[in-house]
Amino acid sequence: MPVKYVFVTGGVVSGLGKGITAASLGRLLKARGYKVTMQKFDPYINIDPGTMNPIQHGEVFVTDDGAETDLDLGHYERFIDESLDKNSNVTTGKVYWSVLQKERRGDYGGGTVQVIPHITNEIKSRFYRNFADEETRIAIIEVGGTVGDIESQPFLESIRQFQHEVGHDNAILIHVTLIPYLNASEELKTKPTQASVKDLQGMGIWPDMIVCRSEHPLDQGIKDKIALFCNVPSNHVLQNLDVKHLYEAPLAMEKEHLAQVACECLHLDCPAPDFTDWEKMVEDLKHPTDEVTIALVGKYVQLHDAYISVVEALKHGGITNRATVNIKWIDSETVTDENADSLLADVHGILVPGGFGSRGIEGMICAIRYARERKVPFLGLCLGMQLTIVEYARHVVGFHDAHSIEMDAGTTHPVIALMPDQNGVENIGGTLRLGAYPCVLAEDSLAHRLYGSATISERHRHRYEVNNDYRAALAEHGLKLSGISPDNRIVEMCELADHPFYIATQAHPELKSRPNRPHPLFKGLVAAALQYKKES
Repeated sequence: MPVKYVFVTGGVVSGLGKGITAASLGRLLKARGYKVTMQKFDPYINIDPGTMNPIQHGEVFVTDDGAETDLDLGHYERFIDESLDKNSNVTTGKVYWSVLQKERRGDYGGGTVQVIPHITNEIKSRFYRNFADEETRIAIIEVGGTVGDIESQPFLESIRQFQHEVGHDNAILIHVTLIPYLNASEELKTKPTQASVKDLQGMGIWPDMIVCRSEHPLDQGIKDKIALFCNVPSNHVLQNLDVKHLYEAPLAMEKEHLAQVACECLHLDCPAPDFTDWEKMVEDLKHPTDEVTIALVGKYVQLHDAYISVVEALKHGGITNRATVNIKWIDSETVTDENADSLLADVHGILVPGGFGSRGIEGMICAIRYARERKVPFLGLCLGMQLTIVEYARHVVGFHDAHSIEMDAGTTHPVIALMPDQNGVENIGGTLRLGAYPCVLAEDSLAHRLYGSATISERHRHRYEVNNDYRAALAEHGLKLSGISPDNRIVEMCELADHPFYIATQAHPELKSRPNRPHPLFKGLVAAALQYKKES
């Protein structure tokens, strides 16, 4: 069977939830037994988001094979429960970079390099999916940005050409658009949607389905009007109303027959779905029996999307424990030893996430110390683990100026050092230790008990590591180095045996957590927080 393609575009305004619509469709198709893969095309000229400010762009999501990608890929993985790869996120920067490299090599034979056909051919080459097996595969491809933006035009032209090449039955387009409600006249307005579709039609593209984002239900008259002006059947106009919980979105879109219409357009069978595990997960999410508050002490808290995978992983940990996890957002720049108690006394767990640079570091260290000394359940991630080492070296081992050389190159106790293979690296983009790496856990450790395995694999994104010269001193003073790389070169996890729950990892475990398969560390943190609440 040929691969079937579903393109998802957005119109009128950004932030309509194209990614969630695409991910929901992926979930619905997977529940029907189809093999699904997903891809995001971003119109920005950066090669990838790896060098972008988290407060502006949000989280950098890392795949197993070490690609730094857009945060939407996190939603894709969480919804379809599949690991994506470096081919799953393509930017304008990557496309032009590839074309320019070919031009420098002389691959174009001295011809003039143009947007059409050279850029569009490069884009189309990244659409194509070839699989060895005979199973029907559905590739869902989201195009970032908004129809009408100059940046998106090469992608849309590529879709037009691609549909012509593979046949419209094999490549359909879903357009996500806004239906605003005017309070003054108490009316839903379809004109923005009409204008957005007209922009598409002007480029030779006709949407097969229109998904309407609205705060109010669409009656049949509205759907008929959109269908009339946009040249689609009325039953291909679907509403996408706000839901209380993100993971309700696939079930809401099932009621709108999103998958059925998509299968109809693709000339595919649409068997009955199996939502058993997803429905149970949503029920547990909607009907918790308890709640806890966990402090997230970070330096990018102005934009919650900077920690979106952490937030979702905490939510997953809550679902499996039938508990609502309330996050207390704390700017690490505001935390001191003097005010730590007033900021943290009302929480049942503390999490220190990843990050780069010296801003807010001392506040994170204060929060870690508070968790250690007050026996508050604690989880440190990436930078959070490095600062766990720093805090312990300072206040337990007695190395008072201990630090990471990232923040203090002059420290006499560099307990966190630059990784040897990072020496001399000048470019900051795509040069970190990226992707999945194995780790061996000590059998008598909390980590081993949580994972239920001696060997694990987690995704990483870092340039610094625990300085092995200090391993012995840390261990002698009671810090258990519970996770080590198989070659014994890198400390991957640490914990305290005399603490109810105190564990840190160099990895980013949040990237592998799923709503129906919560990550063991987050499941454990929430369970420990519930116990702490019960006992306090």
